[in-house]
Amino acid sequence: MKRILAITLAVLLTATGCAPSFDKTEVVEDDTDKKKTEKESIIPEYQISDQYYQTLLPYETSDTRGLVTSNINTRLDLEEFETGLMRLSQDPFPTDKYVFREGQVISKETVTSWLNRKYTSAQLKEKKMTADENVGLNPVDAGKGDIEDRYEENPEYLAHILEHNYLVKSDNNKVTLGGISIGLALNSVFYYQKEKYGETYEVKIDAKTLQQKGEEIAAEVIKRVRSLEGAKNVPILIGLFEQQSKDSVVPGNFISYAVVGANSNSISKWKNVDEEYFLFPSSKAEEKHRDDASAFSNFKDDVEEYFPNYNGVIGKAFYVNEEMKKLTISIDMQFYSKSEVLGFTQYVAGLVMDYFPDYLEVETKIASSNGQESLIVKEVDDKEPYVYIYNE
Repeated sequence: MKRILAITLAVLLTATGCAPSFDKTEVVEDDTDKKKTEKESIIPEYQISDQYYQTLLPYETSDTRGLVTSNINTRLDLEEFETGLMRLSQDPFPTDKYVFREGQVISKETVTSWLNRKYTSAQLKEKKMTADENVGLNPVDAGKGDIEDRYEENPEYLAHILEHNYLVKSDNNKVTLGGISIGLALNSVFYYQKEKYGETYEVKIDAKTLQQKGEEIAAEVIKRVRSLEGAKNVPILIGLFEQQSKDSVVPGNFISYAVVGANSNSISKWKNVDEEYFLFPSSKAEEKHRDDASAFSNFKDDVEEYFPNYNGVIGKAFYVNEEMKKLTISIDMQFYSKSEVLGFTQYVAGLVMDYFPDYLEVETKIASSNGQESLIVKEVDDKEPYVYIYNE
């Protein structure tokens, strides 16, 4: 172990580049304002890395941001849905040419109406709605027969719609909308109740059906988005995200995406996304990635052998094209002194370097009942890890 830094969380953010510097900024005119009023914004010159977009400031939130929390099953799914959509967007909208902004084209009311089921004529009459308002993208529930049979046959496939905007700077120092990314969160498990406050039941949706229904919904979404102000002639990326069940300990993942050209309102080709998360240890990881699971098991055994106050070691591995790209390890311990934290952190940092290959990014979080104790980060090809000890 070559480096130990004892710093507070605030200093950690500054030291690691997680808090951008605003000493140098670029002032631009936001030409996307729907009210057509002059509005100056700034683009911070500092960029954490080419993996992240710069953001237009002051930060403008999406009208739909409150919906995602109630529509997505877990916090893990929520984070991956957002960051995964950004990751896919880097292909058509590279980070060195585009600036990120939360979606401003699709309104909250529109998203809410699109997430509904389609209604029958009788249901429209009962709800006092017109045919033009019948825009739900989930299948009809006719309301006849046993609810279990109805939902088994016609579950709700679409859980949420997420929009990101990508802006470009023109020669006259204005930023304009250069692209839109849309994520469709799909249910791998649909939950329902036969009566209000009653028992919750579930319908599992197979991958083939989910892909088919997702593509059908996406085709309709593209047509509708094209009719909205500001979206008529910009490229649109649309991705299908399969969210996991409510009790899953790993997030879902995008399964496919398509890019629609600026002058098109139809999808011509879908691209598969080979991304997946695995939990270590687990039988699924052991079955599909035996060597990686074995390496983690040996790492875990060494942690358990050295420190008697061990509580648990869990890994979350992110795979792209069947190759592990990032491993996040969480270790819970019972510590009785700061020296014990230092000693254990040094030991674990050495194990990280010994057990995991150079091409892999590894982040290890060590915590106790008092909270986060230390953080070990090994970037790709690092010869030594960065280690941070949190002060109380």
